[in-house]
Amino acid sequence: MKEIHLQRVAPAEIEGRSMEIIASEMGPNSFTAQQLPIVKRCIHTSADFDYEKNLRFTPGAVEAGLAAIRAGCTIVTDTQMARAGVNKRVLERFGGEAVCFMSDPDVAEEAKARGETRATVSMERAAALKGPVILAVGNAPTALVRACQLMDEGKFSPALVIGVPVGFVNVVESKELLCSMPGEHIAAMGRKGGSNIAAAICNALLYLASDNRRD
Repeated sequence: MKEIHLQRVAPAEIEGRSMEIIASEMGPNSFTAQQLPIVKRCIHTSADFDYEKNLRFTPGAVEAGLAAIRAGCTIVTDTQMARAGVNKRVLERFGGEAVCFMSDPDVAEEAKARGETRATVSMERAAALKGPVILAVGNAPTALVRACQLMDEGKFSPALVIGVPVGFVNVVESKELLCSMPGEHIAAMGRKGGSNIAAAICNALLYLASDNRRD
């Protein structure tokens, strides 16, 4: 068995050490003090420094997300994986909750009856929610497209849209559509993204709203 030399790092210090490494390896950038922790958490989640280049923020995106969280918002995800990754203990402290409609039986039934995708119907359910909403799309470009359509029709007004679907079909186009819309958003341009990135951005916002306290 090959001998390897591991760094001795206490479990509680691993994330802090990781963030230090990320900060040391990132190049010069123009991110604001509130945007930078979000970028770093995406890199930490994926070990992919491309997020330093492909994350796009509208000017008021972070502030809108923080205001929504502090007002007890609902975070709507397009996968159960993303919902599972959101730190619900922190979110619940603000009176909020994380939901995903994709696996609801009635959503599946309606989608089948209408010949639509569950992602499409899920976005319509999200649009009907009361109170502030943060929409976090990490998988389905059809969800992001339908959300944009509802926004354009004046039927959906999320406080913030996190648009980071991943893949090869309609992914780039869905993000470009989001970036053409009014309203606040955070998008990962290009093909990269995923449920883990959607959850990472939500968590970065939650920790910022909590003054960086994690528990």
